[in-house]
Amino acid sequence: MAERALRGARLGTQSFEDERGVEMAPRQDVTYVLPDGKAFTVTMADDAEVPTEWEDPRTGKIGRLADGAEPETKDVKAPRTHWDMLLERRSIPELEEILTERLQMLRAGEIGPAHLHRPAKTKAKTKSTTKAKSSKRTA
Repeated sequence: MAERALRGARLGTQSFEDERGVEMAPRQDVTYVLPDGKAFTVTMADDAEVPTEWEDPRTGKIGRLADGAEPETKDVKAPRTHWDMLLERRSIPELEEILTERLQMLRAGEIGPAHLHRPAKTKAKTKSTTKAKSSKRTA
């Protein structure tokens, strides 16, 4: 086991390879300008698609491409809501008719949660039930 140990090296932290004979990928420097007029440079690959905006690594502000044109604005389509999709299938008078039918069914106890349709318990005790209970206790 001692034969395989690497002495004098920190494992995992050093590379013993050098850069001789290694050809770097072609690169380009892209300049971005911040709204306050300051510029910063980002190194990118030659074949990379250069974005029109980039965040400055020092300040966090968004810079625009120095020699680029204004970005194309895309038409933003408003998201369809549930109400929009419902109106595609039904008209307002139809929806009002369905609503009144459902409210009648709910009030009649045909639909809806069961706890809404249970008979209400009366909190006031009658004299006859209290007398019957007291007679049972004495017996």
